[in-house]
This record gives sequence, structure tokens and C-alpha cells, in this order.
Amino acid sequence: MPGLEIDGLCISIGDRGVVHAVDLQVKPGNCVGLVGASGSGKSLMALASLGLLPRAACVTAGRILLSGGEPVAPGLDRTAEVRGSGIAMIFQSPRAALNPLLRVGHQVGRVLRRNGRRDDLRRRGIALLGAVGLPEPDKVARLYPHELSGGMCQRVMIAMGIASEPQVLIADEPTTALDVTVQADILDLLDDVRSRTGMGMLLISHDLSVVAERCESISVMWQGAIVESGPTGTVINSPRHLFAAELVRDLAHVPETNAWAPQSSAGPADDPAREADG
Repeated sequence: MPGLEIDGLCISIGDRGVVHAVDLQVKPGNCVGLVGASGSGKSLMALASLGLLPRAACVTAGRILLSGGEPVAPGLDRTAEVRGSGIAMIFQSPRAALNPLLRVGHQVGRVLRRNGRRDDLRRRGIALLGAVGLPEPDKVARLYPHELSGGMCQRVMIAMGIASEPQVLIADEPTTALDVTVQADILDLLDDVRSRTGMGMLLISHDLSVVAERCESISVMWQGAIVESGPTGTVINSPRHLFAAELVRDLAHVPETNAWAPQSSAGPADDPAREADG
């Protein structure tokens, strides 16, 4: 049974459709990669899953289900209940997502309190900060976000994401603003959390190489629709859609240890499917 099931989801901004009949499943323990150009609708779909769409956007069709039955689509009564314990999200810009006026430990504690864990919030918060690899977590808990590096802020966001032990974690471009070394550490941490907790994960990125190395399956999004979907090896070795083929052609590096590594980097020289949206 899928941890998260998105069925025929359509989203509009005003009278313009921006997400078109999207189907996506994230099973417990699995990592699904969602890749596409900026503006293709990836983040809107993720926000819809948590009932956090901006005011200008609305779901016009489809459904979003948690564990095969609980609705989590915007406007439904159970959205707030399942957010956190059912689905949690790591945002692209941790500094923007964290409250600059509150100490880090207090922010983690608020997540724990919101999800019913009111006993010994400080101890639990410090333990979470330590679990995501932050040195001297008791000291970090007393700091403000501006006193932390970008990588440390991202680890705090992960701690807040896993605080409620969600069934599904959505990671929206979790390493975009980080250098290569820190990026690898963060992705390793997410893999470790997933293996320890059994949660499903939706890893969103514009970079095919990131999801190709980490995910069992990949969905490619272009102009608001999923145009390619399947096991990682199939998508990498035999892309069918022009945009997916272009992503594979641009793939700068595929680890030699991966059995699905493409045998040829050939692809369309001029892809009309490439977007220029921002």
C-alpha cells in the first residue's frame, strides 16, 4: 500500500492550469525521485500534498491519499492532522524556512509539541539535533539560525522534518544551495533516516544525477505533467520522452558501480521540450 498516493492531480493558478493529471506513488521505505526544470510544477505538487498551496493556486481535480485512505488534499478536514505525523517536508531554502527570531531548539520543540510530544521537549529536541549529525547539539539548540552555516541549517530542517516520525518525507531541492561535499553528507543523512525509520521519501530536484544515485524510481515532470516514469534503470537507459532523453544526455556523471549506468550519452541535439521558465 502506498504511503502517499497522488491520483489525477490538477492545479490551477487563476484560470491557467499549471499541473495536469499527475499520478505518483511513494511506498514505505522507498525513495522516488521527481525531476524537472524550474517552473515545471514539482514544488506546487509537493505543497498541495501538505495543504500549503499559495492563495492564488487551487486543486481543481484529483485526490491525494495517505496510506491508501486518509485524504490530505487542500480544503479537507484531515489536512492539518496528517501534516507532520503523516507527511513532512524539507524546504529548499532552510534559512528562509526557519524563524530567525527563535532559537533552534525552540523551533524543534514546537514541532514536537504540535505533534503531541510534550514531555521533556528540550531533551528530545537535543537528541534529534544530535541524530542528524550536528556537533554539540546542546549548544546548537541555543543558537539562532543566522549563527549556523547553510549545511547546519539544512540539518536542523531535517531534524524538524523527522521529529514527528512521518510516513512520508518530501525533500524539495534539499541540497541546491550547498557545496558538493555538504550536499553528499545531507543526502547520505536522508538515506540513513529512511533506512532506519522505513518512511517513504519523495526527492525533488532539477538535477537528474542527484535522484539517479539515490532513488529506486524516477518521474520526470515537464510543463506541469509527468511525461516519464519508471524504475531508475529504465528511465536512465531507455528514456522515451524528449525532455527525459535530454536530461540523460546532460547527465554529467553516473557512478560506475550502478548497474543501470547508461552505455551511451547520445541524445537529441535540439530538444523542443526544454523549458525556459523560471
